[in-house]
Amino acid sequence: MLYIGDLVNTHGIKGEVRIISNFKYKEVVFKPNNYIYINGEKLKIKTYRKHKNYDMVTFENYDNINDVLNFKGNKVYIDKKEYTFPGILNEDLYGKKVYDNKKYIGILKNIISNGSGELLVVQGKKEYLIPYVDEFVKNIGEDIELNLIKGLIDED
Repeated sequence: MLYIGDLVNTHGIKGEVRIISNFKYKEVVFKPNNYIYINGEKLKIKTYRKHKNYDMVTFENYDNINDVLNFKGNKVYIDKKEYTFPGILNEDLYGKKVYDNKKYIGILKNIISNGSGELLVVQGKKEYLIPYVDEFVKNIGEDIELNLIKGLIDED
């Protein structure tokens, strides 16, 4: 199971829920007739819409606020085998060794969103934040190969 967000609240009285998610491929997951998992329960998506920072979802056979109250505050998962994504999942990159022009700089610990893009969080001598952009990421395979500009990371 792959964690994609948190179900933070209900919305209205017709069983709609609010999900907070930074998942990269929400447009693939949050579609009618797709499935998500909450509390180990497989739920079929009936409707989806965006509202402010939330992903608003209703489920088939859950048409009342009382039906969805027990999901409030729980984590939302998907079975990634049920989906085909157009690119690499960030979660598949965690733990890979990171190199800058063949020089080892650390292990990829996380990828965070800063609002305007994504940052690689690399743990080496220090923790480095590196923009996750094509200009710096040369290759992703067994390891992550970067081509950084001088001064982007502190090399002491």
